Amino acid sequence: MPSQPISPSPDQDPVVAVRRSKITPEREQEFFQAVLDLLRESGYDALTMEGVSARIRCGKSTLYRQWKTKPQLVAAALRGTRCVQLTDIDTGTLAGDLRAAAGAAGAASGRDTLLLHSLSHAALHNPDLLEAMREALVEPEVVAIEEMIRRGVARGEVAAGNPACEFVAAQLLGVMRARPMLEGTYADEAYLVRFLEAAVFPGLGVRG
Repeated sequence: MPSQPISPSPDQDPVVAVRRSKITPEREQEFFQAVLDLLRESGYDALTMEGVSARIRCGKSTLYRQWKTKPQLVAAALRGTRCVQLTDIDTGTLAGDLRAAAGAAGAASGRDTLLLHSLSHAALHNPDLLEAMREALVEPEVVAIEEMIRRGVARGEVAAGNPACEFVAAQLLGVMRARPMLEGTYADEAYLVRFLEAAVFPGLGVRG
């Protein structure tokens, strides 16, 4: 069932309830770590805002002000603790950009892959969680990869009408999900670079 927005408690001012309070980055990381720990321990369905507030010893109103729903909190925790930052990559060449993306993704692979698999399954039955994960995790990385392709086209490295351009993000992100299921191991940097050179670069017409 789609999750419903969490209503403020009766003694809360409705205006105050939706206003984001100022918390320190360190405290925010405590919130995020508590969410991830509880997800690993019990799964998404058992996670509650009450449980998070009890774990980090804060009032539920703090969570209500910062994140309106459980899906939004989970997505924020995943985004806030990931080290993949594809938006900062700009090496000057498309091959260099994609290799750097493979390095960033490969370095983070394995840390929360199983957790993301579990949440992806939960998201299939929860449209709110699916949307929150797309907005917080998937879309920023897809946009970053598409920007790499756009720059490559602008530099003349790839033909503007090359149909392979559309599928680069799906290939790179998809293989990270597929390898653990197919081979029982994570897609590290070396594997992702080999994948780029064998499967992605030829379609783009890019020399690695």
